[in-house]
Amino acid sequence: MPSVSRLPVVLSWSGGKDSSLTLAALRADPAIEVVALLTSITREYERVSIHGVRRALLEAQARSAKLPLIEIALDPQCTNAAYEAAFHAALARIREDYPDVRHLAFGDLFLEDVRAYRERLLDGTGFAPLFPLWRHDTAQLAARFVDDGYRAHLVAVDTTQLGAAYAGRRFDHELLGSLPRSVDPCGERGEFHTFVSDGPIFDEPIEVELGEIVLRDDRFAFCDLLPVSP
Repeated sequence: MPSVSRLPVVLSWSGGKDSSLTLAALRADPAIEVVALLTSITREYERVSIHGVRRALLEAQARSAKLPLIEIALDPQCTNAAYEAAFHAALARIREDYPDVRHLAFGDLFLEDVRAYRERLLDGTGFAPLFPLWRHDTAQLAARFVDDGYRAHLVAVDTTQLGAAYAGRRFDHELLGSLPRSVDPCGERGEFHTFVSDGPIFDEPIEVELGEIVLRDDRFAFCDLLPVSP
């Protein structure tokens, strides 16, 4: 249970670097206590929505971060209306399981329309949004992520914005130096998504190996990360 002297917060969690940096920022604030992670899962595939990461790896992250998971269960080809219904159902579970929680945190960086959408989703629900990384310089964030010892791989690449060969690559200074100038260093415009397997927010690393890389919808290159048994 959250401490009564600190603000309990549920963090919207994708498993990627922005989520990880947001968790680190929240944990660095002595007035805040992160009590759970909220993640969208696509039912039929049992993977993190949009990122395509296996449920087993998501659960390994939660265990290593010592935080429970709250799932937003989605069907494949989910409509926006269905997503919003599932999101509000998850809020109902938060109210029941964490009655003191009144804030959800998001790792958004600078997209005004995305922030406005989050705010609209929460309007009238009794929950308020927090954006700990809002307007932070993305080049500095990306470099700090690497310098702080995080390990991540690109698991999804939008090939209309970045070459498919980037799928599966390690997110490091070499990768950052190779990105076209049109690509945000944090992939904030959807250029790429990442999975974080190690870093200061975790008690122990999540061992992974690169699996198959597939192109879906003639646009998105996904690298299937595979959990490695200890």
